[in-house]
Amino acid sequence: MLEIENLMVFFENALALNGLSLGVRTGEIVGVIGSNSAGKTTLMNTISGLIIDMRIKEKRKGGERITIYGNITYDGEDITETPPSDRVKQGIVLSRERHPVFPESSVVENFKIAGYLRSKSEIQETMDFVFTLFPPLTKLKTRKAGFLSGGEQQMLAIGMALVVRPKLLLLDEPLLGLSPMMQKAVVDAIVSLNRETNITVLLSEQFARPVLPVVDRAYVVENGMLTLSGTGAELMDNPEIKAAYFGV
Repeated sequence: MLEIENLMVFFENALALNGLSLGVRTGEIVGVIGSNSAGKTTLMNTISGLIIDMRIKEKRKGGERITIYGNITYDGEDITETPPSDRVKQGIVLSRERHPVFPESSVVENFKIAGYLRSKSEIQETMDFVFTLFPPLTKLKTRKAGFLSGGEQQMLAIGMALVVRPKLLLLDEPLLGLSPMMQKAVVDAIVSLNRETNITVLLSEQFARPVLPVVDRAYVVENGMLTLSGTGAELMDNPEIKAAYFGV
């Protein structure tokens, strides 16, 4: 479904991604594991196409120069320079880190805003599924998103991405800032939506412990470079991963 070959991203002279290659097959849950500043968010922004908009805005204001090398192929098509809006229409949808929502709008209104490309019936169908996936949101339909807890906002943000009807769902650090209990709830929901809808999931995360047991495969990225890859079980048993992420 997704193939990334030799991806390099420069912010001025700073190298954010260095020759990174990875693949995602249809129906998989694939993880990208790495510490802070490893390049995870840059990778997600590049796959989703947000980096294209960032590059245009920086060029207009004479700011930071952003340069991209390498190839991104989605369903057999080269999308390296495809605008983000077209990627969304092709089914690539990003749920960004720190669960950005519309704080002055209610939960239901947030879903409707996210689903502007979809019909009312499609939005309602997906909302019903999201409320099944995230039961705590059911009683919060009319509450403004700004008054939700961090975990509830993360549930809403993932739900907003689902309303767009993705084929490939990109989750950038979905567990950031959540309690262990809420992390488990979000991970369980990701597994459920993958199994029930066959949506392909690529998620980036620094918290390896809750993620590795549920992913089909994972890549470890450090300083913008791929350092390890394997199944979730293989990486769970890897001494380097245990030392770096589990403290053992």
